[in-house]
Amino acid sequence: MYINIETERLRIRPIKLIDAEFIMQLVNSEGWLRFIGNRNISNTIDAKKYIQKILDNTKIFYNVFELKESQKAIGSVTFLEREGERFPDIGFALLPEFEKNGYTIEASKAYLKEIDTLNEYENIIAITLPDNQKSIRVLRKLGLKYQGDYKKGLKPYHTIV
Repeated sequence: MYINIETERLRIRPIKLIDAEFIMQLVNSEGWLRFIGNRNISNTIDAKKYIQKILDNTKIFYNVFELKESQKAIGSVTFLEREGERFPDIGFALLPEFEKNGYTIEASKAYLKEIDTLNEYENIIAITLPDNQKSIRVLRKLGLKYQGDYKKGLKPYHTIV
């Protein structure tokens, strides 16, 4: 879902084409490349095409979170209705220079709280690689619990519900 939310330090809003520079940085960050995968975005034109593809898909929702004071985009909260999954999947990513400030937890908690008020979803899952300990720590702080391992394609994932 695309939602506009404000927290104490952040604004969470739907992704826009003007976020191309930010997206290019985010998807080429070490953590994204290692745990999510290369999206082959090397310039803002590629980034705009990537964003447009997201905007055109009614099952994928990328929300950008930005610092209130500077309006600088620093991370994303995603909500995906993946084919073959019973429940929607929440995800997040953050530019590395903003880690360890609680921004991801702040944005994700606010997002989940807003989704919960809609009473549309029985459950929300998160899927991550088992060695992505940073994400697993965030998921636990969000109240999601480890459910089990499974394989999707060739990569092992964790499902935390």
